[in-house]
Amino acid sequence: MKQAILNNLKNIYGWKTKRKIVVISVDDYGNVRLDSKNAREKINQAGLKVKSRFDAFDTMETREDLELLFETLTSVKGKNGRHAVFTPFALPCNIDFEKVLAKKDKKYEYELLPVTFEKLEAKDTITYKGTWNLWKEGIDNKIMLPQFHGREHLNIKVFEEKLAQNDEQLLTALENRSYTGITNSGYATINYTAAFDFWDPKENQALHDILIDGMLQFKNVFGYTPNHFMPSTSKIHPTHYPVLKKEGINYIDTNLIHRQHQGFSKYRKSYNYTGKKIKTGQIYMVRNIVFEPTDNRSFDWVNYTLKQIETAFHWNRPAVLSSHRVNFCGYIDDKNRKIGIDTLKELLKKIVKKWPDVEFMAANELGDLISNSRINV
Repeated sequence: MKQAILNNLKNIYGWKTKRKIVVISVDDYGNVRLDSKNAREKINQAGLKVKSRFDAFDTMETREDLELLFETLTSVKGKNGRHAVFTPFALPCNIDFEKVLAKKDKKYEYELLPVTFEKLEAKDTITYKGTWNLWKEGIDNKIMLPQFHGREHLNIKVFEEKLAQNDEQLLTALENRSYTGITNSGYATINYTAAFDFWDPKENQALHDILIDGMLQFKNVFGYTPNHFMPSTSKIHPTHYPVLKKEGINYIDTNLIHRQHQGFSKYRKSYNYTGKKIKTGQIYMVRNIVFEPTDNRSFDWVNYTLKQIETAFHWNRPAVLSSHRVNFCGYIDDKNRKIGIDTLKELLKKIVKKWPDVEFMAANELGDLISNSRINV
């Protein structure tokens, strides 16, 4: 009963349509978190604990990960003959582990995503051969239509400070080509994986520069300028919105109830909804469906998600699923991927059966539809 009430409450406000629209937004693609099973074992031996499924299973997407995902997404079609599509909120850059560890100036260095895949293929040819080319095929065939998640999935301030301190946890992670297991960022308001977290508002100027460069590198990697942004860990200060607007971002994912850091551990809460126009002219997008099939493996994610979608459609709202890459990763444990892929496949088949008039679209396409609509909310 409590969940049913919550499902209804989060769908009352927002842009409405009688069309049965389903969007699947998936965070973290392109991000190096955990290199391999061997890296995980060495990190364990060093005493860095697994605190979440991300620490345990979240690796760079492999060729097999993508092949099975593409097969699943193309196994169903909506009313217009279009198959299901992922919107990966992706990162174009990763840590250049070799340069960072070799340099004496203790500075962060990044590499572009294709370079990351080249290195992975050289290290494990069987697993990663052709993965980046498959990524590009997915984009060309509109199976994966990536949008912006930031330049990299880490906080540069925390990274460089810990590097200067020769922090044991950081060095252990870097030596194993990973970025996981760091227990304390050193700041109450900064998560070590959150690119745009800060302590002092003055730090936002440097973050402006990272955003601008991140947008440029996204275009260099993926071949186009994104117009939809989901900040890593969903945290960013509105001072960045004009910069994002100038760079081409029209749609910004945010939380239904957002606790926005103002600086020095002071926060302000805001209530948001899909279609809410902000001062810069950009539009907020709020995901209203949770789909995390590997978060609790014994939970009935298919029926839980279907009920959420049903509630959204009852209120004439598009169904925007929120998920993460870790649900579809099988490099560490193929059982993890099997659960995620099998659950996704079952969910998609039940969606098209229950709603034959369903329309699958990418998150930014929904943004364009809302932007071009005469209905203002």
